[in-house]
Amino acid sequence: MVKKGQAAMEFLMTYGWAILVVLIAIGALAYFGVLSPSRFLPSSCTLFPGLGCDSFIVTDAASPHVTLNIRNGLGQDITAVTITLEGDGIACAGIPHTGAPLAIFGDGDQVPFSFACAVGAIPSGNRFKSDLTIAFTQDGLAHTRSGQIVSEVE
Repeated sequence: MVKKGQAAMEFLMTYGWAILVVLIAIGALAYFGVLSPSRFLPSSCTLFPGLGCDSFIVTDAASPHVTLNIRNGLGQDITAVTITLEGDGIACAGIPHTGAPLAIFGDGDQVPFSFACAVGAIPSGNRFKSDLTIAFTQDGLAHTRSGQIVSEVE
């Protein structure tokens, strides 16, 4: 006759080893990055309603590393537009491709912004995730909004 304590101990030992093997397997998968959610994130560029990111690219070539095509859909012109990009250990400032500060960003206009970063700051083949901060003036009032870009580095 098996005592209750012995039966409980045999149950724990049998299933304990199985649970230990499963935990070791999950730990190994996590260590090698198989379970990393950033590998499965789709490329996206999200801004706030009214200002859209039509297309974007992240490269590891010489500066600029990040280029965004931004469209103004706010229903009116905005002025003094500046965009900064911070994340993944880098900080970059964005300017329009013209090289001059954007005085007026008209309603419905699309403007490409280039972000100059340190060369080699974004290694090729990796996932790049960064926060965007957009500062602008609308009707004489200063606004600051946030967005995010997630992309694979080309």
